[in-house]
Amino acid sequence: MTERRALVVEVDTATQLGLLGFLRARGFQCVAASSSDEAQDALTDNTFSFTLVDLSSNGGDVTELMECLKLRGRNSGPIIAVSNRHDDGFAGVPIEAEAMLHKPLSLDELQQAIDKVVRPQAEALGPAPEQLGGRILREMELWCSPKMLEARQIIREAARVDVTVLVTGETGTGKELVARAIHHFSSRRAGPFVKVNCAAMPRELLESELFGYERGAFTGAHKLKIGKFEAAHRGTIFLDEIGDLHPALQAKLLHVLQDGEFSRIGAKSTLSVDVRVLAATNQDLEKAVAEGRFREDLYYRLNVIHVLVPPLRERATEIPLLANYFVERYAKLYRRDGFTVPLSVLERLTRHRYPGNVRELENLVKRMIVLDDPFLARIPLPHVGSNGGQSLSSASSPEASLATLEPSLKEIGRRASQVAEREAIAKTLEQTAWNRVRAARMLRISYRALLYKIKEAGLDAERSSARSAS
Repeated sequence: MTERRALVVEVDTATQLGLLGFLRARGFQCVAASSSDEAQDALTDNTFSFTLVDLSSNGGDVTELMECLKLRGRNSGPIIAVSNRHDDGFAGVPIEAEAMLHKPLSLDELQQAIDKVVRPQAEALGPAPEQLGGRILREMELWCSPKMLEARQIIREAARVDVTVLVTGETGTGKELVARAIHHFSSRRAGPFVKVNCAAMPRELLESELFGYERGAFTGAHKLKIGKFEAAHRGTIFLDEIGDLHPALQAKLLHVLQDGEFSRIGAKSTLSVDVRVLAATNQDLEKAVAEGRFREDLYYRLNVIHVLVPPLRERATEIPLLANYFVERYAKLYRRDGFTVPLSVLERLTRHRYPGNVRELENLVKRMIVLDDPFLARIPLPHVGSNGGQSLSSASSPEASLATLEPSLKEIGRRASQVAEREAIAKTLEQTAWNRVRAARMLRISYRALLYKIKEAGLDAERSSARSAS
């Protein structure tokens, strides 16, 4: 969904903060400018749904500012101008604005002006919140497997309480849909939903993306940048791939969760934000904590409520429903009205294992529609043989078939390492009479890591069985 963004040009700090709070509460991501130069910088790299400018407080910059907005009309969007009553122009510059408001500014009049100039652009801004909510409800109706019905119940309960939620599951299972559903059903529904992919950029760029920076904070910081946390004020921020977050940023995120405060890069003061945090990962965070790759205190801060999204192969009853839903959605988009999937193909799709989960099924349906190929004649797809195992279609090579049957060298090495590690742990536990503290010290790993590895290797269960037998 395209972001709803507003540029606010206001010199007075108190007025600026009030306007930013008003707009953010209505779902707009805001960029503030205190001068004509800052407004021009903002318009260089951003496109806005509208620009709100206080002409009466911008002094001698008015001429330059209005010329800039006029030249960059595509970036600035419609202009809502605020002036002292009876002012029709400044320094001989006629005011060309889609809406003109007068001081003292009425927030009701401002809301009416926004509705007037922004709503006609709704199609360009992407689906409205109510349209997106309809899509969320429609997709959740397809959840009919026991595990997904349980997930739906947890989502409903989690939405009622303003706490952090950790969503886990394999890639492509629909973790973002879960996060959007929690936001949609929560009291923050009218606020922004801001998504950040923690694995998509290096640490330095991610830090500035999350927390923003001050003008002049580093080389190339020519203007103030609003971070995602600030943009999500009174709404929800969704931290996808949280398991890839750099340790230094983990500490800063923990501080935000604890105190609701952070500092932009290069800032001397702190900012307070009212943001609900949802996080998602396809990694085993308990294992990451045991191995020292993820902070234990941050893990418990994030994991107040846990939603597990199972892989598609564990909810095969939903595959025909999802396939038909994607056909309905994309046939219209790609102008293939009347496109249907034969029952025999639906049965074949239901037997596929989907390592890419729901995203893989969605992309497969897209290809079927674009290629106008309801029988998958031109789309290579693994099929299920009579023995229930997955084999490759006849279009695949013998080498590819062999690769699915024989373990790779990397897999062989991994298995050998696991066996050797298990034997070393078992031997040390015997030597210490199962004193785990001493065993961890001898193995030179943390106590928590040892407990995890004992559980993973099944040594605890094996010991319990041996005791029962004796």
